[in-house]
Amino acid sequence: MILDTDQETLPREELRELQVRRLRATVERCYQTVKYYRDAMDELGVRPSHIQSVADVRLLPFTKKENLR
Repeated sequence: MILDTDQETLPREELRELQVRRLRATVERCYQTVKYYRDAMDELGVRPSHIQSVADVRLLPFTKKENLR
């Protein structure tokens, strides 16, 4: 069942672009609003603008349960 034909039937390249835009927006929001993530990304030298593909998720800091306590 297709609920959103505009997004669910996008050509592969457009889908990748949409995914990257959304990932970058999420990373930007976290960087701007959550001190923990901003500090963790700064420590790794990562900025939201470094996200150029979905594969760049590997650049982001890994969060463990004990980091959130």
